[in-house]
Amino acid sequence: MLLSNLARLGRRYRHFSRYREILTVLFKHGFGDLLHGVGLRPASLWPFRPKAEPVAEPWTRHERVRLAMEELGPTFVKLGQILSTRVDILPPPLIAELEKLQDAVPPFPSDQAKAIVASEFHRPLCDLFPHFAAAPLASASIAQVHRATLPNGDCVVVKIRRPGIETVMETDLEIMADLAGLIERTVPDAAFFEPVRIVAEFSRNLRRELDFTAEARHVERFHQQFAADPRIHVPAVIRQLGTERVITLEFIDGIKISHLAELDASGADRKLLAAHGAKLTMEQVFIHGFFHGDPHPGNIVALPGNVLCYLDYGLMGTLTLRQRDMLGELFLGLAEKDERRIADAILRFSGQHYIEQLPRLEADLALLLEAYQNRPLREIHAGEVLTEIARLMVRYGIHLPADFFLLTKSLAMLEGIGRRLDPEFDIMGAMEPFARRLLRERFAPKRVLKGLISTFSEMGSFLRHLPEEADALLTQVRRGDIRIKFEHRGLDRLAHSLDQTSNRVAFAIVLAALIIGSAIMVHSGIPPKWNGIPIIGLSGFCLSGFMGFSLLWSIFKHGKM
Repeated sequence: MLLSNLARLGRRYRHFSRYREILTVLFKHGFGDLLHGVGLRPASLWPFRPKAEPVAEPWTRHERVRLAMEELGPTFVKLGQILSTRVDILPPPLIAELEKLQDAVPPFPSDQAKAIVASEFHRPLCDLFPHFAAAPLASASIAQVHRATLPNGDCVVVKIRRPGIETVMETDLEIMADLAGLIERTVPDAAFFEPVRIVAEFSRNLRRELDFTAEARHVERFHQQFAADPRIHVPAVIRQLGTERVITLEFIDGIKISHLAELDASGADRKLLAAHGAKLTMEQVFIHGFFHGDPHPGNIVALPGNVLCYLDYGLMGTLTLRQRDMLGELFLGLAEKDERRIADAILRFSGQHYIEQLPRLEADLALLLEAYQNRPLREIHAGEVLTEIARLMVRYGIHLPADFFLLTKSLAMLEGIGRRLDPEFDIMGAMEPFARRLLRERFAPKRVLKGLISTFSEMGSFLRHLPEEADALLTQVRRGDIRIKFEHRGLDRLAHSLDQTSNRVAFAIVLAALIIGSAIMVHSGIPPKWNGIPIIGLSGFCLSGFMGFSLLWSIFKHGKM
């Protein structure tokens, strides 16, 4: 504990100026009460106490959260964007504000970008790219993108990590981890939402996003999934021109899916594009278990022939085969409006099989489904329903994987795009055949045989290791290294009742002894006396009378005669 406290103190002093900057921004936007709530009172903030005083702003509290994150920089903007997917723990108005967060920032100088590319490949830039545009196509918090030309004449885009951004983000991640631990320790009920785990998961994802070799692997995997599919084009990765700090991709010249007038002018079939988007998403989720986590309108373009193309592969979601099975059960439960099937799928998706409040959970799901009882599938918004289900799970203490919320967000984005392209867009109708196909494949002979082989293999491994494991266990028992601790639950009230009963019995025995002793004293006639009655015996009778009434009062008070 002491070493942990010293480590936290060391981090605070190592990042002195950044701590002070964060506290200044929080005070500025009116979050002094939040700091006070986690134990950071003015006296305890020295020497981090900010100079700025809170300023009156005509913003709501949720708007001030967004403004503070924007001012705190790219790491906090990224955190806000991730938190906007957590519909289970944040209220809708705050999510709506976090969805507005943009990580567009002023570009860094093109000379710097060229120098980074040349240093990464240890070659002159002109040898790599005969033409390299000085003006960036886009500039974001982590990287900026320049158009360039390869020696063979092919057009490409070069994505370059912003210089020094890894140092800035590492500092912020350490501070976030420190603050998350503080919140979890000091704020009542905060531990349920696991802020430390959320920050740790965010840190892993952000570090992965900083490594462009991971994004290159994402693009290549996506390309393998849809290599023979004419409905989608995946940009080619130029592997020999990629490192942790630089990634080079095929240049895509298409029409953004949100530019409806341009799509119509080009002769694109919007209805067909919406259908392609839905089916491709279902294949990503149910067949491949690897889906695009950020399909916002600016991230998808339409190419000639009603072909779709995703542009950014930094944020991807992954689902195991078991999770896909449970997701299929969930969507079929929604289609059939079967609350029991939904509850079972959600519990299994979360890694649980049963909760004590299962009947109440099913009743609440049935109540939720009533709103969709007489509506056709095309009028049911999958993202909206999944959001309501996720919020319901919080009430029952059911924790779902982060990729579930990423999927919920992706489906909501897809629905928004689909309905803009085609007012009759039906995402639930697109899901149902994929979910049924997935569940049919679960009982396919090949998969059943594979499951049996896996089971027998695990059983064989267990039997092989059983003797040595048993020997190790017995050795520990002989040495006295194993101690078994029994914990009795639900016996506290019984133990209290037994204590109370034994105390009353002892009290009654003392009372009886006092009465008998007093009677003996009166009968013996030992002085001093009062009106011919020994005072000691009389006093004993008075005391026993008081004790007897006290015992009777206690019994009457607790209603137990």
